[in-house]
Amino acid sequence: MAVTGNGGGDAGGRGPLAGLRVVELAGIGPGPFAAMLLADLGADVVRVDRPGGGGLAVDPAYDLTNRGKRSVLVDLKSADGPARVLDLVERADVLVEGFRPGVAERLGVGPAECHARNPKLVYGRMTGWGQGGPLAQTAGHDIAYIAVTGALGMIGNPGEPPAVPANLVGDYAGGSLYLVIGVLAALQHARATGTGQVVDAAIVDGTAHLTAMIHGMMAAGGWQDRRGANLLDGGCPFYGTYETSDGGYMAVGALEQQFYDTFVELLGIADRAPARKDAARWGELREVVAARFRTRTREEWTAVFEGTDACVAPVLSLREAPQHPHLAARGTFTEFGGIVQPAPAPRFSATPAAVTTGPAQPGADTGSVARDWDVPALVTKEVD
Repeated sequence: MAVTGNGGGDAGGRGPLAGLRVVELAGIGPGPFAAMLLADLGADVVRVDRPGGGGLAVDPAYDLTNRGKRSVLVDLKSADGPARVLDLVERADVLVEGFRPGVAERLGVGPAECHARNPKLVYGRMTGWGQGGPLAQTAGHDIAYIAVTGALGMIGNPGEPPAVPANLVGDYAGGSLYLVIGVLAALQHARATGTGQVVDAAIVDGTAHLTAMIHGMMAAGGWQDRRGANLLDGGCPFYGTYETSDGGYMAVGALEQQFYDTFVELLGIADRAPARKDAARWGELREVVAARFRTRTREEWTAVFEGTDACVAPVLSLREAPQHPHLAARGTFTEFGGIVQPAPAPRFSATPAAVTTGPAQPGADTGSVARDWDVPALVTKEVD
């Protein structure tokens, strides 16, 4: 496992986005994660925290979504709060906010005010429902957003409630990653034309977009609109998870014929496995596979399949994952400031990224930001 340091120092400066300046208006969930990704890739991200904090009660020292950033304290509801943010905006390339529609405008830091100070600014807006539509002003969380897009309804066993995939599918995949894609695309446009724009990243839009292939398969008759009845949703006996004798699980993804042949051979059922193309016998095949997996421990089955093309892997916990030999060899996880955490991704041959500082502590970087961004009023305000 790679070890990169103990925190501190300037934020930004390494990675392909070195030199990019980002203002993040503090929020929770997908907005901070998107800004973390930009920071991971080298951007100088200044998080504008509110006095007294807000959102979920996460100890700032362990909030990894704020790693690599710097923090200043600004009360946007104070008389001069908006002016301090606009001073930063004038020197920034990107702003990221995750308020409900209209809140940034009421606080005096909406797109109109920001573009008046900096026409090239890319203004990234992260919401669940989007800037418009009947539910735009309604509260919500990941689970509701993925529910209405059809994504949640696909996940889980038939006859059981849908399985909740943490907040990975909505907040981070459908939200944060689409915001980052939108911001980078808008930056390209701004640099080519000199004109910034607003990026409306809605979790419902991004999550729906993630289901594009499934919609195509459904239109072609290759996907049933119900849980646990399809090739990729656990309905297929050679694409799913199986319990081992010690209560662990193995994940099987032997979709192609050549991989399936290797799978049944190594599992020891090649002589009695029902024909895999006979969907009517999938239930029987599943029972044979399940019974065989229950004869050995997860560690024993891992040893059987390791390094083969059977497409089988152990299901690891979050604490176990960093110790997996492949992930350890690649440095997929890193340790920084005593916290084991995912390393920046993806990887770049010419401009490698790395974790350079720990989670930003609210207001701790006011002096350095005031100096580096040439906004002395930040320090004056703090002294006052």
